[in-house]
Amino acid sequence: MAAGPGAPAPPVALVTGGGRGLGAGAALALAAAGYSVAVGYRSDDDAADATTAACRELAAAGAGQRFHPLQADVAVSADRARLLADTLERFGSLEVLVNNAGIAPRRRADLLEASEESFAEVLATNLTGPYFLTQQVARYWLARAPQPDRRRAVIFVTSISAAYASPSRGEYCVSKAGLSMARELFAARLAEAGIGVYEVRPGLMETDMTRAVKEKYDALIADGLVPQGRWGTADDVGRAVAALVSGAFDFSQGTVVDVDGGFSLLRL
Repeated sequence: MAAGPGAPAPPVALVTGGGRGLGAGAALALAAAGYSVAVGYRSDDDAADATTAACRELAAAGAGQRFHPLQADVAVSADRARLLADTLERFGSLEVLVNNAGIAPRRRADLLEASEESFAEVLATNLTGPYFLTQQVARYWLARAPQPDRRRAVIFVTSISAAYASPSRGEYCVSKAGLSMARELFAARLAEAGIGVYEVRPGLMETDMTRAVKEKYDALIADGLVPQGRWGTADDVGRAVAALVSGAFDFSQGTVVDVDGGFSLLRL
């Protein structure tokens, strides 16, 4: 419901990379759960257009909350600081951080041929960025007493690549494995403060990032690679994020939720 006169403002979530793909799924699910959403995006025209469109969709799905696109490159230290400052200036608070922004290597290359430049670029966005953005948000939270009935939580969106090796995109796998460890570290550090820290680990998801290999994986899915027999969707990820911040997992600190259709099951 919309906040009436004197009513408390809705809780606020910051979703990095929230303008499209899995991030948009998370943002929509949080909007449906009553959150205002700061939608982070990188500074290219396509991302800006997609994020503006996503905010219109969020407004249609919400019930009086506020939704704003906020430009920042999480790989850049100054941008991370500005992203948090802009969120607080526009919304007045922050309860949930969804670290979703991520990139794939510009070119898939064999592990023995991949460049240091590609490794550095992927890790800057996929690992360094969310690691230090979470540090900044955690410092902000720990400097302030929690508000009653305002759950504070961090979600790291990783990938099955955190645990399954793809030698043609080693930098991506390393970045997601590192992000999974970041979840463990922050979960241990922030547990006593009542700040939930969780990981959503998507499997084969139908997004822009996988368009180039869709035909290959269509065949593998049809052949049984994914027990549930389909690609994952942004909506699947969004529902997992919304469940984790709902309070239903308050005694499951640091948990990993596989959103992979059974891909990670051990089978004979």
